[in-house]
Amino acid sequence: MAIELTNREREVVRLISLGCSNKEVARILGLAVSTVDTHRTNAMTKLGVRKVALLTRMAIKHRITKSTETLTPAEKRKARRKKDGWS
Repeated sequence: MAIELTNREREVVRLISLGCSNKEVARILGLAVSTVDTHRTNAMTKLGVRKVALLTRMAIKHRITKSTETLTPAEKRKARRKKDGWS
């Protein structure tokens, strides 16, 4: 199922599964918040989920992210975070 996602949708899903808000994802990827929301909505529709918690589970199940993965230092800096999504 994850094969149906575009590369950008996969990036957005990965960052959301790491605990980033739409605003933080937009900062990291250099997109508008509305564009991130559209990618998130499209990915959730394609994966058949309605809640972000289930989106995170699907991201792990389809190997878009790992449960041990964290934001890179560059992603943290762009999101203006000191901690990543899992800690």
